[in-house]
Amino acid sequence: MAEQKNDFGEGSVAKNIISIAVPMTVAQILNLLYNLVDRIYIGHIPGADSLALTGVGLTFPIVSMIVAFAGLFGMGGAPLCSIARGKNDLKQAEDIMQNAFWMLILTGLAVTAVGYGIERPLLYGLGASDATYIYASAYLKIYLAGSLFLMIELGMNPYINSQGFGKTGMITVALGAVMNLVLDPLFIFVFHMGVKGAALATVIAQLCSAAWVLLFLTGKKPVLRLKLRWGIPDWNLVGQIMALGTSSFIMNFTNSVVQVVCNRQLQFYGGDLYVGVMTVLNSIREVLTMVVVGMANGAQPVIGFNYGAGKKDRVRQGIRFMTTVCIVYTCIAWIITLAFPESFIRMFNSDPGLLKAGVPAMHIYFFGFCFMALQFSGQTTFQALGQARYAIVFSLFRKIVIVVPLTLLLPLIPGIGLYGVFLAEPISNLVGGCASFFTMICVIWKGKLSEK
Repeated sequence: MAEQKNDFGEGSVAKNIISIAVPMTVAQILNLLYNLVDRIYIGHIPGADSLALTGVGLTFPIVSMIVAFAGLFGMGGAPLCSIARGKNDLKQAEDIMQNAFWMLILTGLAVTAVGYGIERPLLYGLGASDATYIYASAYLKIYLAGSLFLMIELGMNPYINSQGFGKTGMITVALGAVMNLVLDPLFIFVFHMGVKGAALATVIAQLCSAAWVLLFLTGKKPVLRLKLRWGIPDWNLVGQIMALGTSSFIMNFTNSVVQVVCNRQLQFYGGDLYVGVMTVLNSIREVLTMVVVGMANGAQPVIGFNYGAGKKDRVRQGIRFMTTVCIVYTCIAWIITLAFPESFIRMFNSDPGLLKAGVPAMHIYFFGFCFMALQFSGQTTFQALGQARYAIVFSLFRKIVIVVPLTLLLPLIPGIGLYGVFLAEPISNLVGGCASFFTMICVIWKGKLSEK
């Protein structure tokens, strides 16, 4: 089998990581286009002001939940595949991928059915007003139709990347992004479909990406091949996948919880305008974190492969390189947000009220942005080495233990008010990031990697 080009146990560790991280970072950029292009066009729909953007922003927690289920079986199984490949146990690696695929299908169908059943009360529960519900519902009803395609695309693409086919994984996302770029203005402005057009363009794009993933994984090129015939799941393997994937699931699930709490607090203290501000800031954060996510996702299969192969020095090199790049980049990104806040906000909406409220909120929200790199570094290492317990604990710690209580309590402090909602994020980056990273140093660097 053409395994040599996918052997992360040879050559420069940094070069191996870059060979995966660069196309994955490009993929992150392209992946953002799915939602960012929607938001940019939606924010400029004639006559909708910021209400359309706010309405679509209310669907983010639901989208995050769908992504969470994709990560449960995608990011849960891919590191196990890398470790199995490092041990040269290709059958085990293939079985992991096979079981993950069918669980993605079953879960995707269930998520779609439940989403349609509770759409209206769910959106109002997430903070929709009568004015914004119209836009949120129109977008969500169409978006849910593509949930299964999104699950396949996001859930199975990590198995392409874990085998060393970073460029192929990038094409998965590029295909969908290009389709979305072409179809968005056509449906929104030419056919006058508004937010419905944005959702339809995204669904078609996700269908194309999912088809590409299946064509590649069932073809002759990959080391591990996917079989589309149904088989009884190996519940032991499913349990292992879910145990490790729970940390990724919790990260996305807690993002949904935080978005819900933030939207409700902002709706209470500031109204639709500040919900729109948070929508924009979340979008900017997604843009700025794409390099960190790409680097972390690129490092994960390399670190996992070398750990499975027993090459601990190479594991240390991988962790060191990943952490250094992420910290340097996030420091630069923080400086840029301080210098050009209005330029970022104008990408999504030029409403004077949104700009006035958004600039001070942005300064607060991105303060200490560099500490977020420590969270990614620690979390990625735990996941790459199959340390499910620690990965889960720190996923919960940062969002549920820190962000949610602070989001509820800080606005009560005199002089802070609703800006306390934005202040919760930098505090969680500092506390959660340091806790995750230094625990990783003690448990992994001075523990497992020092054992003989």
